[in-house]
Amino acid sequence: MQIERYETGKRMSQAVTCGGFVFLAGQVAVDAPGASIREQTTNILTRITRLLDGVGSNPTRILSATIWLADMSTFEDMNAVWDDWVPSGHAPARATVEARLAAPEFAVEIGIIAVAGADAAPASFRRGQ
Repeated sequence: MQIERYETGKRMSQAVTCGGFVFLAGQVAVDAPGASIREQTTNILTRITRLLDGVGSNPTRILSATIWLADMSTFEDMNAVWDDWVPSGHAPARATVEARLAAPEFAVEIGIIAVAGADAAPASFRRGQ
């Protein structure tokens, strides 16, 4: 079984495909640290969409999402953005928990498992194997 790694750094890959599945690293709002929970969630979902697109997948193919919130009181605001993003009829299995995140400027982190697309990601998207 072939394993493909995308946007690979020293510590982790942002996406890994294997056996018809895509596994995304937990995504934080690297472009919006310290912003509101709504802004951070929007930034993360944009990143997730880009990563899924890069491996020929999309939000309709998400099987499971794990969401970590630094403060559970932000649950409804995060859900407002999530609900607008998830395609109607394609809600994945999901868990949301409260946890201390890697840095205090991050209020939310989202991990995704999805079905990979039939098309291989372009070589320009790969940064390491």
